[in-house]
Amino acid sequence: MDIQLQYCLLIAAGLFCIGIYGLITSRNAVRVLMSIELLLNAVNLNLMAFSNFLDSDEIKGQVFTVFVLTVAAAEAAVGLAIVLAIYRNRDTVDMEQFNLLKW
Repeated sequence: MDIQLQYCLLIAAGLFCIGIYGLITSRNAVRVLMSIELLLNAVNLNLMAFSNFLDSDEIKGQVFTVFVLTVAAAEAAVGLAIVLAIYRNRDTVDMEQFNLLKW
């Protein structure tokens, strides 16, 4: 069972690194939102792996994962709505062009 935990943590670390890479290198707002979703999914995988490894009888990790999934869904909906509103006004989704809130 310890090997399964290591594999899950390795996959979660890979997902997290891909999300961080996409967050740092991308200038497209939709790609940034997708990278944030990858980060949250890596956290969910860690929660599930540790919950299964430490106490497989209780479902604490699964409950936290459901909460994180609902927050991620709300974040994606609000983020995409904001990106769509900015795209309608500016005709671009480039992060460097978002200067609406600057003085």
